[in-house]
Amino acid sequence: MISVKTNKCTFVYFSDSSYLTPVGSFSQLDPYFDDANNKMAALEFPLIKPKRTSWKKSKNHMNHQNSKYWIGFDLGGTKMLTVLFNSALQPLNRQRRKTKSHLGVQVGVDRITDSIEQVLEEAGITKHQLAGIGMGCPGLLDLNKGILLEASNLGWKNAPLKDTLQSHFNCPTIIANDVDAGVFGEYCQGAAQNARCVLGIFPGTGIGGGCVYDGKILHGSNRSCFEIGHIRVQENGLKCSCGQYGCLETVASRLAIAAEAAQLAHRGQAPSLMELAGTDLSKIKSGMLARSIKKGDTAVRELVCHAARHIGVAIGSMIHLLNPEVIVLGGGLVEAMPELILPEARNAANHFILPSFRNTFKIVSAQLGDDATASGAAAWAQKALGKHASS
Repeated sequence: MISVKTNKCTFVYFSDSSYLTPVGSFSQLDPYFDDANNKMAALEFPLIKPKRTSWKKSKNHMNHQNSKYWIGFDLGGTKMLTVLFNSALQPLNRQRRKTKSHLGVQVGVDRITDSIEQVLEEAGITKHQLAGIGMGCPGLLDLNKGILLEASNLGWKNAPLKDTLQSHFNCPTIIANDVDAGVFGEYCQGAAQNARCVLGIFPGTGIGGGCVYDGKILHGSNRSCFEIGHIRVQENGLKCSCGQYGCLETVASRLAIAAEAAQLAHRGQAPSLMELAGTDLSKIKSGMLARSIKKGDTAVRELVCHAARHIGVAIGSMIHLLNPEVIVLGGGLVEAMPELILPEARNAANHFILPSFRNTFKIVSAQLGDDATASGAAAWAQKALGKHASS
């Protein structure tokens, strides 16, 4: 027996007549959006933070040397999060550090392995006790080969994550899209437990999507999918980072909202935001937008409502395809303003779907916060590799 004590725990394609849908063309959207803007003008809402998982160490987690442990890893553009779980997927130890992706793929991969090693060492666990590693990654992935093909927010291409980790730690490794992993985490331990079909939408710099169906992450033959941020919602919209025009990301991502909010501040239509952050996009984060709305910036409120309605329109398309019981909205934007965003998205979704689908679903806030991807990645690895992997 080992006893270790440590102080560290430390499809509604709204387009021209060649893409008509059951709800018609773009001209039918404007009256609804305008009317909804007027109805929401006087809305007051509290700022509610989602529930978070507890990361307190279990007293008995290191009692058996032969116990099998799992690593959940969240690889982000600015930070990486490593979490050690026991066989019941209870978190035992964690470490957060900067990704420093600008230093290149090799340095980045070295930092990943170093982070995992440190988490294991602090907990008194050897790599031989690992049952598997699950990693949530941004960008385009080759799921079969375990290669991160390209991630624009990292600046990486062709990173051999699966082979590197399997070789270094001598245990099986699974990689998944970061949003897919986050949605799976919410399905296993968060806001969508026991649902047959779960759709997740996470607005941030872009807008990520994921789906869990019958307990499995839904993806293509060898690629992640559900790029819901690139559903076309405007006929003559702005150019998206993907090269197309009118994508959902161009009107409903946090970055798109911040850019428009900065213009409102510059024009004198958002005085509170101007006082709080000026027109500097790097300062106009989700919490700052929420503060400006609370201080009376009605133009910013209408901007956020408008974005939420576009998300609702995209949800409507997904409801026609999948009929999910639960739609989980997550990310910092939703976390900062759930009482504003969720009702708008719900009302818009119900407005633009067939009557028989109305009110057959729930739209809820994510509960796991920043820990969703690491938790979901570990849970997905356990499911994909088998609960008793390496036993």
